[in-house]
Amino acid sequence: MYLEDGAIEAWQLTGDGRHCVDSDEESWHFLSVEGDKVLGCARLRVFEPTIAFSALAVAQSAQAQCSEWGSALRLSIAAELQRAQAENILFIEAGGWALLPELRCTTEALHIALGSYAFGELLGGCLGLSTATVRHGSASILRRLGGSSLMWEDTMLPPYYDSSYRCEMEVVRFDSRSPSAKFRAMVDKLRMDLLLVPVVCRV
Repeated sequence: MYLEDGAIEAWQLTGDGRHCVDSDEESWHFLSVEGDKVLGCARLRVFEPTIAFSALAVAQSAQAQCSEWGSALRLSIAAELQRAQAENILFIEAGGWALLPELRCTTEALHIALGSYAFGELLGGCLGLSTATVRHGSASILRRLGGSSLMWEDTMLPPYYDSSYRCEMEVVRFDSRSPSAKFRAMVDKLRMDLLLVPVVCRV
């Protein structure tokens, strides 16, 4: 999907057609599958709230390097990490959200996106963020599910263009304990379902 959207190029894929990043080995991956076919996926990396900003993937984003907005991004995320520390909860960085085009406006799409809330609840509650594309409405969908734009000193951090993915991006924050009331029941069901789904890990 990323290749077809132009977000990555063929040379960035492995020999068997996968796109891998360093954080994959240290992350949880949610998969929507039908038979042996993957329909959608998302990546969740869980941190202790004492993690340094520089260790987060968002620290490598174009906005983090921006002379105008980089400082505000770092300070706003530092405030989120401080809040997680104060509340003794973990911090999640979500990314790698991809779906077959025919699933992008379906319940299955919601399940993948709300998985971060359900998983965070299983961990005792988490604060988190997702670097989402404006393309396909991903960022706006995440806000409708309960996310919000990052703020610093009453100023909302704007979307930014990321030349690595060749699209406009936005950093969206979320609190797994506070999904939109409209989706609370779905998150509760997903939380129970996750206790029963198969988990595959490397040994």
